[in-house]
Amino acid sequence: MLPIEPPADDWLGDAPSGGYNFEPSPEAILSRLLPRYLEATMFGVLLEASASEHAARRRAMKAATENAEDLTRLLTREANQARQAEITTEISEIVGGAEALSNG
Repeated sequence: MLPIEPPADDWLGDAPSGGYNFEPSPEAILSRLLPRYLEATMFGVLLEASASEHAARRRAMKAATENAEDLTRLLTREANQARQAEITTEISEIVGGAEALSNG
């Protein structure tokens, strides 16, 4: 952005070519526009940086959510398998006890 090169001296003269008169002078216009241009450019840079930060946070939160969902599925599956194994063991013990009583 900086340094901004000033226009050539022939453009800043009192009598520009083509018969145009500037009001206010080109120097006054440049002195008013240059700070606004710099301010707008810096504001745009800050907006882009903020948008980039928000996008990065969103991606991180999405990845964390997906990882948590995967972990929940995995732990639920393991809990169900453990519960099924416990139920199977209990049924086997009941059947074994019933057979022992009927044979005894």
